[in-house]
Amino acid sequence: MTTETTKEQRGFESEVRQLLDLVINSLYSNREIFLRELVSNASDAADKLRFAALSDDALYEGDGDLAVDIDYSEELGTITIRDNGIGMSRDEVIANLGTIAKSGTREFFSHLSGDAQKDSQLIGQFGVGFYAAFIVADRVTVTTRKAGLSQDEGVRWESDGKGEYTVETVRRKKRGTEIVLTLKEDAKEFANGWRLREICKRYSDHVSIPIRMPAEGEDKDKGREVVNQAQAMWTRPKAELSDDDYREFYKHVSHDFSDPLTWVHTKVEGKLEYTSLLYIPSQAPFDLWDRDSSHGVKLYVQRVFIMDGAEELLPRYLRFVRGVIDTNDLPLNVSREILQRNKALDSIRGASVKKVLGLIESLAAGEDYARFWQAFGRVLKEGVIEDFGNRERIAKLLRFVSTREPEAGVVVSLDDYVGRMKDDQEAIYYITGDSLQTVRNSPHLEVFRARDIEVLLLDEPVDEWLVTHLTEYGEKPLKSVVDAELEAPAGADEGEQPAADSGVLERIKAALAERVADVRASRRLTDSPACLVSGGEQMSANLERLLRAAGQDVPETKRILELNLGHPLVRLLEDVADEDRFGNWAALLYEQSILAEGGKLDDPAGFVRRMNDMVQQLAVQGA
Repeated sequence: MTTETTKEQRGFESEVRQLLDLVINSLYSNREIFLRELVSNASDAADKLRFAALSDDALYEGDGDLAVDIDYSEELGTITIRDNGIGMSRDEVIANLGTIAKSGTREFFSHLSGDAQKDSQLIGQFGVGFYAAFIVADRVTVTTRKAGLSQDEGVRWESDGKGEYTVETVRRKKRGTEIVLTLKEDAKEFANGWRLREICKRYSDHVSIPIRMPAEGEDKDKGREVVNQAQAMWTRPKAELSDDDYREFYKHVSHDFSDPLTWVHTKVEGKLEYTSLLYIPSQAPFDLWDRDSSHGVKLYVQRVFIMDGAEELLPRYLRFVRGVIDTNDLPLNVSREILQRNKALDSIRGASVKKVLGLIESLAAGEDYARFWQAFGRVLKEGVIEDFGNRERIAKLLRFVSTREPEAGVVVSLDDYVGRMKDDQEAIYYITGDSLQTVRNSPHLEVFRARDIEVLLLDEPVDEWLVTHLTEYGEKPLKSVVDAELEAPAGADEGEQPAADSGVLERIKAALAERVADVRASRRLTDSPACLVSGGEQMSANLERLLRAAGQDVPETKRILELNLGHPLVRLLEDVADEDRFGNWAALLYEQSILAEGGKLDDPAGFVRRMNDMVQQLAVQGA
């Protein structure tokens, strides 16, 4: 039966148009990477075919000699990249070449600045793959057939990269994909055998399948020759590999344009045999915060690609790590279900985690750690929550802003903090909130500043869960300065504040009975009139806000209002006899305490009205 062959014209989705414009304009100064990206895709297609053929050998269609072939025509100004990998169906062509099926795409584009130089750095986080073809080509033609489909189910895709493309069903005898680039006038230098060989050698020497080109010079009569090592790089002895080899392989395996920060190459022999090559990137991928997307390390069994992004290889808090793990101790037909209960893989995973943490510890001793922490610090914090066995080791690697380091970008370790603690200080103090500005200006810090006691400023959502799991460090408990049961810090004098006016406290408590659990005199305030604190096992106000924002049903809780009895606004209440006016004053103190900790008022207009009334009354009295 012949498949319908009608040619269909379609438009790129808006994100593809934006990406194409970005690729063409921002990557112009590094145009030769188009070949690296296309060869890398061809290599991936071969990997996918090998894996699929494990359960269906017929997919090889009698041709198991996997390779990438590159041809060129100086006369026509074309380059052809051809592979005999897995190929694509019509639906896959439309999905892969006409749309960007990546979560976080819109967020990625929102960060673009329009500055070509800056955006060319950012685009490395996203990965452009096939679209790199349009850096050098003004027309791209893709002809493909998926392994296992009939010869009548081939597909041809064609576009000039300006907004539309055509797709049609064609007859194609061979499986795999052929890409023909019709070069731009100023890119015809690439239709040159020596130039293409040099690019392949520089960027794709590590590709594990042969890259073949027409033989030239004295070997011209041999037909075609292999122009790369054609050996999985991680299987080669480390002594044979240069730093440039490692960097280029990283770009192949990660589709990142930047060099990695560091890497570790390990070969283990004995009862358990495996090789790992693990990299720490220098910048975060655009979808780092999508915990469900495919990240990280590729699993190979006996040099056959099995899967990528498997949590069984590395835990989620190390999802920024890139690289490969290749073992002979798993069956080739391994499934995710088998991985989840495989003892050999448990050992590989444990050793790999230790290797990565060792790499991070090495970075922590040098100048590059600031870059690492800026990119991946928030993710690493998840390790304290998820990895009990390595909790102390990870805690040493954490960095925080503190009241001791007011400069932007300056962070401290827990060891730094403990080393600076006062002799009589018994706890590590911290405060959580939704922004650095909010926590830095919190009234809860006033007595700590007055006593020159350092407080860690935690403004990231993950910090709320971090402190519930990291309850002590170096035998010092971590304590929130918002905790109602917090003892006065060392040096605080209980006699500093005026004696509590029980009448005023009781009247405020009565006025706010529906809103607070208690009203009491504060020993943590020196400048502000009031603040709210959480009692007992009660969750923090910031955690309540985070859970509500995530759609969780969080019951309303009453907190404790603390008053600075020496503050003029609080002292003023002693002379207010009118109960309605007194109630408005009490409400203002409560509401400003909510605002000071970054909260939102249920009735902002009511707050403004009460504040205006009080100001007018004070103005009249002053007059």
